[in-house]
Amino acid sequence: MNRPKYLPDNFSLMIVLVVVFASFLPIHGSFAVLFSQLTNVAIALLFFLHGVKLSREAVIEGLTHWRLHLCIFLCTFALFPIIGLLFKPLIEPLLGHQLYLGILYLCLLPSTVQSSIAFTSIAKGNVSAALCSASASNIFGMFLTPFLVGLFIQQNVATQHADHSSAILNIVGLLLVPFILGQICRNKLFPFIKKNASVVKLVDQGSILMVVYSAFSEAVIEGIWHQVSIQTLFNLIFVCCALLAIIMVLIKYASKKLGFNQADQITILFCGSKKTLASGVPMAKIIFAGQPFGLILLPLMLFHQVQLITCGIIASHFAKKNNE
Repeated sequence: MNRPKYLPDNFSLMIVLVVVFASFLPIHGSFAVLFSQLTNVAIALLFFLHGVKLSREAVIEGLTHWRLHLCIFLCTFALFPIIGLLFKPLIEPLLGHQLYLGILYLCLLPSTVQSSIAFTSIAKGNVSAALCSASASNIFGMFLTPFLVGLFIQQNVATQHADHSSAILNIVGLLLVPFILGQICRNKLFPFIKKNASVVKLVDQGSILMVVYSAFSEAVIEGIWHQVSIQTLFNLIFVCCALLAIIMVLIKYASKKLGFNQADQITILFCGSKKTLASGVPMAKIIFAGQPFGLILLPLMLFHQVQLITCGIIASHFAKKNNE
């Protein structure tokens, strides 16, 4: 029996099922800690396999592709804030002042790392360039985001006492070190990876599903479904979807007009359209120290889920199209 064409692919359906499952059975306590550690292992394994898979030439090209990196950087730290500020007259009356600040705050955050690279890999984009851009986005974002928040949200930014070293070490230890180790082991392990491509695919998709479940479980436990009315929640979801759609359409159009090839367009799309929950929450605790910021985080929590589901569907579409 053939699969109905109107149904999404299996991976997209799994993302939706994981979100529903996390809403009713969120992981918490010691199990959440253990699951988070397992997720980190899966992410490290993902980047190790990418290190094995990518040729030296591809890595060098990714490091020297300055036009692509500049484009992604401008999408993350210029295009997003401009859109957030321009649509204030529409968003603030719809959501209220505090939730609008949350929308603006997410616009000022760096990109995600692991999901951006995993989606780029699934969609057959430039993985080495995605690794460089996403990692750099998070490192620069630790300093640039507080500055932008102080500039546009006009809060008392307490960054002078912030310790960014641990976050930088986490990025290096979890992503770059496994990738470099994979490059070192490439000559011995590449024949195995080439014969077992399904292994990389399993780790790609599995790591994303684990991130979705962990992140959404945390959001549910924090009580996001009890902080706003149903109508406001629907309005917020609509705004998050509309913001992501506008950004992705603009990025897709601009990257094509700038002459990037298909693989680079995919990389710019997935790295330039996402915002990080993992870095956004701890930075909010520093930036908005001493102030209630639960509602400011709510748009980021919802946007994070929207971007994962949407990008999962789009990445699978690209992968299917490239295999035809």
